[in-house]
Amino acid sequence: MAAQAGPSGGPLRRVPVQDRSLARVNRMLDACAALLDEAGYEALTTTLVADRAGVAIGSLYQFFPDKRAIVQALAMRNLEAYLTRLQARLGSGAISDWPQAVEAAVDEFIDLHRTTPGFRTLRFGDVVDRHLLDEDRDNDTVLAEELGLLMTRYFGMPDSPELRLALLIAVELGDALVKLAFRRDPQGDPGILAEARRVVSGYLAHKLA
Repeated sequence: MAAQAGPSGGPLRRVPVQDRSLARVNRMLDACAALLDEAGYEALTTTLVADRAGVAIGSLYQFFPDKRAIVQALAMRNLEAYLTRLQARLGSGAISDWPQAVEAAVDEFIDLHRTTPGFRTLRFGDVVDRHLLDEDRDNDTVLAEELGLLMTRYFGMPDSPELRLALLIAVELGDALVKLAFRRDPQGDPGILAEARRVVSGYLAHKLA
C-alpha cells in the first residue's frame, strides 16, 4: 500500500509498520470499498467500516481521523493499482509504441471498473473531492502527470506542457465516456466503451503525432 503519505501529507494518522497492522489497514480499505458500492459516500460511516472490517472503532481511529481519510487512502490505492498494472504491461515488451500504450491505459481503466470493488463508485476520488489525491492539483491532473511520466520513460516523449495538457484532456474525455458506459450497463456498454477508445486514441494521435 503506497497510500501512506501523499504530496499533502497523506491520509494516515500512523503508518503501519508491522505486517499485522498493514493487514488491518487493508481490511479497512477493502471494507470501505465494499460499502461505497453498496451505499455510496454519503451513507458511509467510520462505524460501518470498522464493523465490516472486523476491527474495533478505536483501532480504526489509530490510523484514520475520519471517513474522508479512509476514502482518500482508498483513492490513492486505486491510483497505485492502476499505474502498477499499466507499468507492468509497458515493461512486458508487448507494447512497442505510445498509441498501443494509450489503448492499454484505457483498457486497464475499464478493467478496474469491472473487477475492483469500490472503483466504479470512487475511481480516483472525484465523488468526494476534486482534490482528494493532492490539495494543490485536481485528481485528473495527478493522473495525467503520472501518465506523462510513463510516456517519457518508455517512449522518450518530452515532458512538456503540451504533453501534460493533451493527456489531461484525454483523461477527462475517457473518464466521462467510461462513466456513461457503466451507467448504461453494469459491465460497461460495449458501444460506448469502443467510442471511448476511439475518441481518446484519435485525440492523442492528432495532438501528439
